[in-house]
Amino acid sequence: MTFLLGLLAVLGALGIATAGASLRVVKEYERGVVYRFGRVRPRPLHAGLAVLIPIVDRLQKVNMQIITMPVPAQDGITRDNITVRVDAVVYFKVMDPLRAAVDVQDYFAAIGQVAQTSLRSIIGKSDLDDLLGDREKLNQGMELMIDSPAAGWGVHIDRVEIKDVSLPDTMKRSMSRQAEAERERRARIITADGEFQASEKLARAAEVMAEHPAALQLRLLQTVVEVAAERNSTLVLPFPVELLRFLERATPSQPTQTETPPRLDRPTDPVDGPIVAPKPMVSAVRLPQQTLPRPEHAPLGFMPGQCG
Repeated sequence: MTFLLGLLAVLGALGIATAGASLRVVKEYERGVVYRFGRVRPRPLHAGLAVLIPIVDRLQKVNMQIITMPVPAQDGITRDNITVRVDAVVYFKVMDPLRAAVDVQDYFAAIGQVAQTSLRSIIGKSDLDDLLGDREKLNQGMELMIDSPAAGWGVHIDRVEIKDVSLPDTMKRSMSRQAEAERERRARIITADGEFQASEKLARAAEVMAEHPAALQLRLLQTVVEVAAERNSTLVLPFPVELLRFLERATPSQPTQTETPPRLDRPTDPVDGPIVAPKPMVSAVRLPQQTLPRPEHAPLGFMPGQCG
């Protein structure tokens, strides 16, 4: 009796182990690829409970969700010889689980390598302005480059986006100076356009005032009112310009002549040319030294008029 109970226990344990080895759960976003004696089954398993033959079948699950894979930053030189550093992100999903499991060893690593090489190729074929301003076109080109080999692996590239473009500091400073110069150019153009429009308006106003002189008088009175409102201590006396012009025409013009002193010509000799007056010469005359007689009563070494 005890032997039978032990045998039943062993058989139950074997049954539980066999059931655990033969039963698998496939999730909704997964597909199961079954290998029977090393050969792949033609139809993948869908979501639910899958029954396998122990020791005979082997199950490989393939994720069917959209996978987000960041592409490491790649250094490259653009077509206009500028060094940049660009990184991107790739969105893809598996469309055929059998081909993704059989035709390629690791489709995730394969997609990553293709994305890096495609990104470097895009950098070399594009200008800096395209990388900064026309990314949609570059994203589409990179998507086509990655999707061409990935289609043979049962993988579909859903979307490719260029994330960031890093520039050298010298290039950033050059671009800032260029942008500043462009803004200054636009400001000058706007100022010149405003002055041109103002000159046209002033020309029309001058024509109107020339036809109606009273308009000029009204404008003068308005200016006087504005000045009186701003500065009450200022006294404005309008003076007609026509009166100044009349006084200028009435005043005779008298040219001023600067008198130069008469020039005295030197007398000339017909043979030797101009006669030059001789300069007075000063000569030094040395007088003979006179010795004075020494008085008899004066002591030796003293002269008259000297004090001891």
